[in-house]
Amino acid sequence: MKTPTTAFPLNAWYAAAYDVEVRHALLPRTICNQKVVLFRRTDGQVAVLEDACWHRLMPLSLGRLEGDELVCGYHGLVYNSQGRCTHMPSQETLNPSACVRSFPVAEKHRFVWIWPGDPAKADPALIPDMHWNDDPAWAGDGKMIRVNCDYRLVVDNLMDLTHETFVHGSSIGNREVAEAPFVATHGDRSATVTRWMENIDPPPFWGSQIRHARGYTGKVDRWQIIRFEGPCTVNIDVGVAEAGSGAVPADGNPGDRSKGVNGYVLNTITPETDKTCLYFWAFARNYCLGEQRLTHELREGVSGIFREDELVLEAQQKAIDEHPDHQFYNLNIDAGSMWARKLIDRMVEKEKPARAAIPIRPAEKEAA
Repeated sequence: MKTPTTAFPLNAWYAAAYDVEVRHALLPRTICNQKVVLFRRTDGQVAVLEDACWHRLMPLSLGRLEGDELVCGYHGLVYNSQGRCTHMPSQETLNPSACVRSFPVAEKHRFVWIWPGDPAKADPALIPDMHWNDDPAWAGDGKMIRVNCDYRLVVDNLMDLTHETFVHGSSIGNREVAEAPFVATHGDRSATVTRWMENIDPPPFWGSQIRHARGYTGKVDRWQIIRFEGPCTVNIDVGVAEAGSGAVPADGNPGDRSKGVNGYVLNTITPETDKTCLYFWAFARNYCLGEQRLTHELREGVSGIFREDELVLEAQQKAIDEHPDHQFYNLNIDAGSMWARKLIDRMVEKEKPARAAIPIRPAEKEAA
C-alpha cells in the first residue's frame, strides 16, 4: 500500500463541537478545510455560517452577535442565522447576492454535527449512533483533542488495539492484547474487529475498575469489540468480567456480563485540514452510575492515555511528511483499519463527478 493521500467525503455528518461549547457567542472551527463559525441563537438553536464576510472576506468570527444576527467586525454588514445579509451601512438597498453559506446542523448525543456537503443530502438519520453518551443507563464524559495528523491515522490507531501493549502498558495494555486472536468483519459502511481474552490477569485500569465496582480481584475474561462507521466514527465496547462467569459468547448467545464492568470508548474524528483533525472522545460506563467523582477520574485518566496516542500519531505524521514515497506494509493486525480505509475510499469515490461519455460515431461508408 502506498503512503496514503488525504481524502474525506463531504456528504457526511462531522462533529464540530460538544454541545456545551456552543453558546450565544461566536465559535470558529475548521471542518474539512472549510472555515465556519458557530453560535447558539436566543431560542437555543445552533447556526453555522461560512466564516468569511461577503464584502471583503473578513472572518465573521471576529465580529459580534446582536440578538440572533451576526455583525461583521470590519464594515458592519449584518447577517441572519441563515446567512442572508439584512443590513449594509450607508445604503438602503441590499445587494441581492449578499449572503454567506449556511450549513446543515444537528445536535445529537451531546455533539453538534455539521454537514459540509450537499445540503439536500443532509439526512439526520445518518448521524452516527453514539447514544451511550447521553443514555441514562450509562455515565461518562469526554473531551476534544486537536491532533496534528491525517484523521485516518486516528482511525487506524483505534481499529488496531494491539498497540495498547506497547503504548499503554501502564494502564490498559498487557501482552494478551497483542497475542489474542481476533475476527474482522465488514458491511457497506461499517467494519468490526472482535477480540476476546479469556482467563487473564487484568491490566491495571480494568483491575481497578472491577475491584472498585464489584470487589473482585481474580482472573478475568476481557473483551474489545471495535465498530467503525464511515467515515470517521469508532465506538469500542470494552470491559472485563470474572473469569468463567459466562461473559464469553457461546452457541450464538451474546453472553452474560452481569459479573463484570462494561464501558464504551466513543470516538468521532473530524478532518480539520489535510494534516490536522479534531478528535472527540468520551468514555461511558454502566456501573457506579451515581459516582460523579469516578466520572471525573475516568475522564482525566483516559485523557492521559489518549495523550500517549497523540504523541505517537503526530510523530507518525511527521515521518510520513518526511518520506512521501514510502510504501506502507500491512500485517494481520491491520485487517480492521484496512477495511475502514476501503470504506472511506468508497465514500470519497462516490462523490467524484461522473466522467462524461465520449460519443462514438459510426464509421462512414466509403463511396462506391
